[in-house]
Amino acid sequence: MGAYADIVLIDDDSDLRHALVQGLELDGYAVADFPRADGALSMITRAFSGIAVCDIRLPDIDGMTFLAKALEIDPALPVILITGHGDVPLAVQAMRNGAYDFLEKPFTPGKLAEVSARALEKRRLVLENRALRENLTGGDGVDEVLIGNSPAMVRLRAEVRAIAETDADVLVVGETGSGKEVVSRAIHRLGARAGQPFVAINCGALPAEIVESELFGHEKGAFTGASSQRIGKLEHADGGTILLDEIESMPLDLQVKLLRALETKQIERLGSNRVIKTDVRFIAASKADLKAESEAGRFRADLFYRLNVVSISIPPLRNHAEDIPDLFFQLAREARARYRREIPEITVDLLERLKAHDWPGNVRELRNVADRFVIGLGTDFGQQRQAAVNGGGPPLRERMESFEKAVIETALDRHDGRLKPVYEELGISRKSLYEKMRRHGL
Repeated sequence: MGAYADIVLIDDDSDLRHALVQGLELDGYAVADFPRADGALSMITRAFSGIAVCDIRLPDIDGMTFLAKALEIDPALPVILITGHGDVPLAVQAMRNGAYDFLEKPFTPGKLAEVSARALEKRRLVLENRALRENLTGGDGVDEVLIGNSPAMVRLRAEVRAIAETDADVLVVGETGSGKEVVSRAIHRLGARAGQPFVAINCGALPAEIVESELFGHEKGAFTGASSQRIGKLEHADGGTILLDEIESMPLDLQVKLLRALETKQIERLGSNRVIKTDVRFIAASKADLKAESEAGRFRADLFYRLNVVSISIPPLRNHAEDIPDLFFQLAREARARYRREIPEITVDLLERLKAHDWPGNVRELRNVADRFVIGLGTDFGQQRQAAVNGGGPPLRERMESFEKAVIETALDRHDGRLKPVYEELGISRKSLYEKMRRHGL
C-alpha cells in the first residue's frame, strides 16, 4: 500500500475488501485499503487527488462519522458509501450530508469501478478549478468559501487571513445564517492548527443541564446517569480549535468555568479534582450584541472583554446584495451535485428579484432557495410573505405547514443533517421528527 492512491477503500470485511481491491486494480486504479476508518483519515488532505469509498458499518469510526471528518478536511471530496439493505435510509441521509453516492450490497467490482470513474473525474475538475483559482487569487482557498467581490466581502476575507496568522481567541458576530461557522472553519484551516481537530458545539442547542458535561467531560458516577467516563469537547479539541456557537445562550454559572479555562488553559472533568492542561484555540460565535447582553446582566462582562480582544463581524447579506448572483450560482452548483439535477435557466429577472429580497435568513435562506430552485420547486421566496401581509395567499394550515418545514430545514442545515440535536432543539421525539420529515419530503 503506497503513499499514492486513486481510491481509499475502508471495509472491515477482509474478504470483500480484498475482492474489491483486486477488481479495482485490474481496472487500473491504485487502491489504499484499510479495515478501519481512523487509519484512512491520515491520507485525506485538500491536495488528495483521489476519492474515498467507505462501508457505513464499521467497528470504530462508522461511515457517517468518516464522511463528516473527511468533508471537514475538504468539503469537495467525493465519498462513496457502501451499505447493506437495512442502511439505505441512512445512506440517503448521508447524501444530504454531502456523500457523493452509495452502493447497496451486493454489487460487483465493475459497478464500483463505474461509480468511482465518475467520482474521480469530478475530483479532477474540482482540483483543476481550485488550482486555477489559487493561481489567480493567491492560493489559500478563502475565496471559495467566502464568495463575493463587494467591499464588505473583500474586507471580511482580509480579516480572516490576518486573524488566522495569529493564535488568538476570536469572537465572531453575525446574524443567523450569515456564515459564522464557515468563517470559523476558514480561520482554523488557514492557521497553524489546521491539521488538528476542529470541534463545533452549539451552546443554544444543548439542554442547560448537559452543557457543562459536553464541554468539560465527566467521570463515572459524577451525577445520576453518568455510567461511564466522558471526554469533553475541550479535551477532545486539544491542539486544535473549538467553536462555541450561540455562546450568548451559555448559562451564567458555566461562563465562569469557561473564563477560567480560557485564562488558565486548564480544565477539570465533572466529578474529578485532577487538572488537565489543554492547548485549544477558542472561537466564540454570537448573533447577539454581547456588550449589550453584558450590560443587561445576561452575559458576564469579564468573559465578553476576554473574548472581544480579537473580533470579526460578518455583514448581513442585504448589506452586500451585489454578491448575491455569484453566491446563488455557487449554491446552485452545490445543489446540482447533491441532488444530481441540472440547473434550470437562471434569468436576469430572477437575479434582480434575489438582489431585491432582504434575506432575513441570510446565506442559509439563500441556500434553501437555491436547493428548491434546482429541485424544481420554483423560487417563491418573496411572494408568500407579501401575500400574507396583503391578506391573500394560501390558507392558514398551508402557511403553518410551510413554516414548520422551513424550521426543520433550517435546523437540519444548522446541525449538518444530524438528527439527534435537531429533535432535541425542537423539543420533539425522534419518531415525531421522522414523521414530519417524511410528510414534508425531507
